[in-house]
Amino acid sequence: MLQTPESRGLPLPQAEGEKDGGHDGETPAPTASQELATEKPGTGREEGATEPALTRKGARALAAKALARRRAYRRLNRTVAELVQFLLVKDKKKSPITRSEMVKYVIGDLKALFPDIVARAAEHLRYVFGFELKLFDRKHHTYILINKLKPLEEEEEEDLGGDGPRLGLLMMILGLIYMKGNSAREAQVWEMLRRLGVHPSKNHFLFGYPKRLIMEDFVQQRYLSYRRVPHTKPPEYEFSWGPRSNLEISKMRVLGFVAKLHKKEPQHWPVQYREALADEADRARAKARAEASMRARAAARPGIHFW
Repeated sequence: MLQTPESRGLPLPQAEGEKDGGHDGETPAPTASQELATEKPGTGREEGATEPALTRKGARALAAKALARRRAYRRLNRTVAELVQFLLVKDKKKSPITRSEMVKYVIGDLKALFPDIVARAAEHLRYVFGFELKLFDRKHHTYILINKLKPLEEEEEEDLGGDGPRLGLLMMILGLIYMKGNSAREAQVWEMLRRLGVHPSKNHFLFGYPKRLIMEDFVQQRYLSYRRVPHTKPPEYEFSWGPRSNLEISKMRVLGFVAKLHKKEPQHWPVQYREALADEADRARAKARAEASMRARAAARPGIHFW
C-alpha cells in the first residue's frame, strides 16, 4: 500500500550536497542502514537463531522495505508530473476538469492520495507554468485553470514574448544552476525536465521543442551560457547564467522562487543565501553609482531638466 510521503517536495532544484536532498530535489527514502540504526535491540528475534543470521535477515528485510518506499516516492512524483500535463492539455481546450477524469486517466489506484497529489500538482502549476488551479464547482468536483500568475516582472515577460510558462521554465533552469553551484551539466538540465514531464526532444504544446527553445532562444538571447566542460572525454557541456540573466534577474529572486517550490525560507540554504545577500548589496551599490552619475551629468548641463 502506497503511503503518503512526509514531504510534499517536488522534483525541483536543490543545493549541491544538501543533506536532505536527493537527485534534483527528490525526497529520498531512508536507506536500509538508516532504518537498521533505529531498530530496537532484541526485536524480531527468532528463538534459536544466531546473532549474525538475525542481522543478515533483518538487513535484507529493511533493504527490501527501503526499496519499496523509494519506488513509491518515484511513482508518486511521476503521477504528479503526469497530472500536471493532463491538466494543461485539458485547459488548452478550455473545458472544466472533473475529479473523476483525473482519477480515471491519471491517478488510478492512487485515488486515496488524491488530495496530496492535486495539491502538489497545483504548486507545480502555480510556480512553474503560471497557472492557478481553482475548484470551480464543489458539488460536482470540477476544476479549472486560471492563467493569471506571472513568474517574473511584466517588463521581463515582454522580452520573452509575454509567455509566462516559458519564463517559468527559464526560472527552473536558473534555479537548478544556482543551487548546483552556479553551473549545471547539460544532462542534469535534461533530467530535471524529464522529471517535470517535459521531454527535451519531444514537441510540447506549451514550449514547442524544449531543447530548441533552450538552445536557440534562452542561449542566443543570453539568458543562459552554454560551454564545454574542460578536460572531459567524451565531451560534456554545462549551462550557467548568461549576462542578461545576471543583469535582469537577482539571485535572491531565484532563491525565493526555489524556496517557494520547496515550501522553505531562503535561509534554509545558507551558502546560497549569503551569496544572494552579497549580490543584492552589489546591485544596490551599482544603482546608487548610476543615479549619482546621472545627477552629475544633469548638473553639468544647465538648461536641461529631467523632471
